[in-house]
This record gives sequence, C-alpha cells and structure tokens, in this order.
Amino acid sequence: MKLKIGQYVRHSRYGWGTILEDDAKRTIVYFRNVGIKKFATSQGTFALIAGERTTRKSLPVKSRFGL
Repeated sequence: MKLKIGQYVRHSRYGWGTILEDDAKRTIVYFRNVGIKKFATSQGTFALIAGERTTRKSLPVKSRFGL
C-alpha cells in the first residue's frame, strides 16, 4: 500500500494518525494520543481515511521531530 505524507490513517491499536514519512523500509505516523510511532513498512496495517491534512508552511518533518 502506497501512503502519502499528510494522509490520514487508522491503526487498530493507536487510533487515528497522520503519515509523516513513508519509504521502502519504514513508515512514521503521528498519533494525537500517543505521539510518533515507527513501523516496518512491510508490517504496517492501516485503514486509509479519505482526505489529507491541510497544507501549510512548516518545518520539514526531520527538523521538527529530530528524526
């Protein structure tokens, strides 16, 4: 499943989240209630939610979260 940065997803354990980064090895998701979680892309199981976060100027993900 190809995910886009900013896309909304639902995870069975952590709830609603927003994709911060997605590549061949890992997917990083921000969950409002639990924070940032990293998943192996091959094992991440998400339900896709229609829509994306609104676009706004902000720092790159790696700068904001020290990744």
